[in-house]
Amino acid sequence: MTPPVFLNHLGVVCALGHGTTEVAQALFGEQPTGVAPSPDFASRVLHVGHVTSALASTDALPVHLRSRNNALLLTALAQVRPAVDEALRRYGPERVAVVLGTSTSGIGESEAAIKAREATGELPAHFDVRQQELGSPALALNHVLGVKGPSFVISTACSSSAKALATAARLLRSGIADAVITGGADALCAFTVAGFASLDSVSEARCNPMSVHRRGINIGEGAALFLMTREPGPVRLAGWGESSDAHHLSAPEPGGRGALVAMRTALERAGVTAADVGYVNLHGTATPQNDAMESRAVASLLGQAVPCSSTKPLTGHTLGAAGALEAALCWLTLTDAHGRLPPHWWDGEADPELPALALVKPGTALGRPPRYVLSNSFAFGGSNAALLLGTA
Repeated sequence: MTPPVFLNHLGVVCALGHGTTEVAQALFGEQPTGVAPSPDFASRVLHVGHVTSALASTDALPVHLRSRNNALLLTALAQVRPAVDEALRRYGPERVAVVLGTSTSGIGESEAAIKAREATGELPAHFDVRQQELGSPALALNHVLGVKGPSFVISTACSSSAKALATAARLLRSGIADAVITGGADALCAFTVAGFASLDSVSEARCNPMSVHRRGINIGEGAALFLMTREPGPVRLAGWGESSDAHHLSAPEPGGRGALVAMRTALERAGVTAADVGYVNLHGTATPQNDAMESRAVASLLGQAVPCSSTKPLTGHTLGAAGALEAALCWLTLTDAHGRLPPHWWDGEADPELPALALVKPGTALGRPPRYVLSNSFAFGGSNAALLLGTA
């Protein structure tokens, strides 16, 4: 029998706050918070999911690993550091792996360095082009922790860290590792904001998923790290599914066929049925095409009665970190004694062209945690991932 894998410990930082208690309080709150106007990442004021709390120092890292992205990662790590250190002592560094997702890495540092060169004629002494390498987050954790097991970063745009969690589970189930530090991090930078703006996919106001008035996403930043092992913990990664529909470079397949394959595979791997799913964390970007295809896929597989919400109006779309961050919000949902569900913050004006999903209203609580929750991540190029988390 294939051994189950558990998400034993969680560290998280995002626009909602720092740590599980603070993030949960904001997630289940009576008013939307997190995403806010910021003039710092574009030529005009946009709503973004900016982390405003103090971040961990990167001074202990070599210069080529110092970045805001890695500062976010180390901030999440600090919250689970005792458990990680215990895993290293128990299993040995050769039996502990690191699997992360990111898309921006240290691009923000390159942006700042280019501006400095334009102003002074020289690159700053603290700049190293290797700061933007995609493998940097794993190298940073290796440097701090002394991990000697498999260590790598997955970068498949917005499905990156969801796929990292699935890969971590495979390492554990195959016996290659006994513990995996897994999750993702992405930092805000002008490059990504401008890129999505060029596609007319950025909303100046708080994003409005599933609304007839939806106008696009809010970009966000954050980090979420799990310690995943085969030892029983509060939440199981019960199943996962991945697919690639390769319909278009940036647009999803309109019928949601790739998304449907990923979700169905996650349920089948866990041996559960659609009726067992008690909540769905939608990818829910508030872009016209994503919301259309995802609502059709969800309705086709799970029906229209299962509670659903997008948490991106609170965190922003954290790109390569989104899969891990939204798995973290699902982890908080499954460990909430009252069974509170993340609200779907929108204007309430449904798009009549979309299936009418059961979007969670503020204050909704089941009285007990749902048994299973599904978290969707869909990326450019048709890279799709779905994670099914369950109570232990």
